Amino acid sequence: MDISSFNPPRRILMGPGPSDISPQVLQAQSRPIIGHLDPLFVNMMDEIKTLLQYAFQTENAHTFAVSAPGSAGMETCFVNLVEPGDKVVVCINGVFGQRMLENVERCGGVPVVVEDSWGEAVSIDKVSQTLEQHSDAKILAFVHAETSTGVASDAQALCALAKQHDCLSIVDAVTSLAGIPVKVDEWGIDAIYSGSQKCLSCVPGLSPVSFSQAAVSKLTSRNSKVQSWFLDQSLVMGYWSGEQKRSYHHTAPVTALYALHESLLALYKEGLEQSWQRHADMHSQLADGLAELGLDLMVDQSCRLPQLNLVAIPNGVDEAAIRAKLLNNYNLEIGAGLGQFAGKAWRIGLMGYAARKENVSLCLAALAEVLGKS
Repeated sequence: MDISSFNPPRRILMGPGPSDISPQVLQAQSRPIIGHLDPLFVNMMDEIKTLLQYAFQTENAHTFAVSAPGSAGMETCFVNLVEPGDKVVVCINGVFGQRMLENVERCGGVPVVVEDSWGEAVSIDKVSQTLEQHSDAKILAFVHAETSTGVASDAQALCALAKQHDCLSIVDAVTSLAGIPVKVDEWGIDAIYSGSQKCLSCVPGLSPVSFSQAAVSKLTSRNSKVQSWFLDQSLVMGYWSGEQKRSYHHTAPVTALYALHESLLALYKEGLEQSWQRHADMHSQLADGLAELGLDLMVDQSCRLPQLNLVAIPNGVDEAAIRAKLLNNYNLEIGAGLGQFAGKAWRIGLMGYAARKENVSLCLAALAEVLGKS
């Protein structure tokens, strides 16, 4: 068996995730490992909570990072808040809304689906009508930034509808956090999850979450046990509590949390508003350059995500061959289309550290060359 150390090339990641990571965040992982109950590590956990509260714009006490990727953050919200028989309104306008539906069904919930076309935002009118028709619904679930389509839905309006109909809200912010405004307290979001590897530009494998007091009350007054021991928040609360002495729940991914601390600190130093503006500015630069190449963005500007751009593939172009050339000739990764957009679109990410002028310029120049337009 001839196996040697793995040394990957330096890729430029401009797909749907993971995103590029700054040298500072990468270096943070090489710091000396200490125990996950070491007083210094516990202090760092408190700082991560404070920094996540800033990123989410919340004062929720139950704000922390699940020791698993964004999909586990999603499951954390659903398994804790959905009990068998609970009616849940699920909005689907792409792949990740469909995953929400799958979670509801596995929790024994009763789903009521509000479906919109891929490439369009969740319809406020449809959701309003559905909540009026299903007055016994307990939860409204939707994706704020649909990674499969590059669409942003109006989270503020949807959460207002949930409150109006006495529903809790579960919000997928995997691609939105730090890329576009996310305001948990102002919008009245009850449960929200994200991922470390998108606009936070951290290593994959952690999922920031936040629960409102109403959501905490729901999960602490359940009539049945949470189906997942690992994700049961009644057990995890004591691990991420604000107390210096914490109950042991699991061995935290120590070095990954070093990286998350570093990436959140960078976000704090830059400022949330400045981060949102940077993503918007880099999107404008990319959109202008794509137009000059004769390439069209498929999502209407009114609901277009700046950090995830859905680009129509021109007729007669082998989309996989183009992506392969970008990867092999330029070490540049962009994403393929998912679901209904498979083979019809590329997904170009401008997330976190990747949202820089030099990356946009390289992407445009490389596309021009491989498409024969330079």
